[in-house]
Amino acid sequence: MPNADTLRDFTAWCQKHITGDEKGQAQIFLDRLFRAFGQPGVLDVGGVTEFRIRKSNEDGGGTAFADYVWKPVVLIEMKKRGENLQKHYRQAFDYWTRLVPNRPRYVVLCNFDEFRVYDFDTDLDAPKDTVALTELPDRWGPLAFLAPGSPKPTFVNDRESVTRQAADCLAECFRKFVKRGVPRETAQRFILQMLVALFAEDIDLLPKYFVTRLLEDCTTPADGYDLIGGLFEAMNTNPPKSGGRFKGVSYFNGGLFAQPARMEIHDQELVLLRRAAAFNWSKVQPEVFGTLFQHSMDDEERHAFGAHFTSPSDIMKIVGPTIVEP
Repeated sequence: MPNADTLRDFTAWCQKHITGDEKGQAQIFLDRLFRAFGQPGVLDVGGVTEFRIRKSNEDGGGTAFADYVWKPVVLIEMKKRGENLQKHYRQAFDYWTRLVPNRPRYVVLCNFDEFRVYDFDTDLDAPKDTVALTELPDRWGPLAFLAPGSPKPTFVNDRESVTRQAADCLAECFRKFVKRGVPRETAQRFILQMLVALFAEDIDLLPKYFVTRLLEDCTTPADGYDLIGGLFEAMNTNPPKSGGRFKGVSYFNGGLFAQPARMEIHDQELVLLRRAAAFNWSKVQPEVFGTLFQHSMDDEERHAFGAHFTSPSDIMKIVGPTIVEP
């Protein structure tokens, strides 16, 4: 694991010697960074600076140069000090899609003062984490893969793991519903409506902890029918209810709650729903719908229907060159 003192020496050296010139200082900056993480250097680990990447015909053909590529670990693209890294997201993604075979797992955009770390396999639209150079000695976790052995990084914005774990709770609850005889269509509608309610609670479309408290107040299967079913009904009521437990619950249009799913909720199912409610759903990716769909089927059922969730990065490989770029 990286040594905090070594990283502190690196940041001090940068503050003294690095002016932030992309072309003149990028390679020495990266080499010093790798040494601070315990590596012998950027070339010693097998990486390549100024890595040649052939452009698509839609981009006019020719060759582009990525600042640093270490397959299959990381692509690093350097920009001058003060540069808005968000502007270069598209460039980094395009480079990444062309780095086959052995495409790097992680992508880093850096302007000498800030590192934006992406994992396009799991999170297409936002960095997994952003780390300032001055934070590195105490918060090197997002760049841990630079260390010998490429250990798994630790992200604050780890939306992918939240998505999978949250989806697993709801998928398991769905399977329990079906196993005890609830019609599949009803169970699916309930789980989808619960997912939206949990998401709405954490992005302030519903009062804070509203769904969580309803689940805590369910002490019998009949309570689930009345309380959670009542919530779904309230979310389909326009104008909103003017009194009672569901006063102030907003109307959700679009038809999702046109048929409020009312059902009794048994003990083990309630445990799973309460566990799902404990996640911060504002951090959950939209891909949870696909993950939940796939996880709610067993292997034989997925095979029979040919059901498979396609990740956003795979979709963009088609959508990017055929729709976005033209």
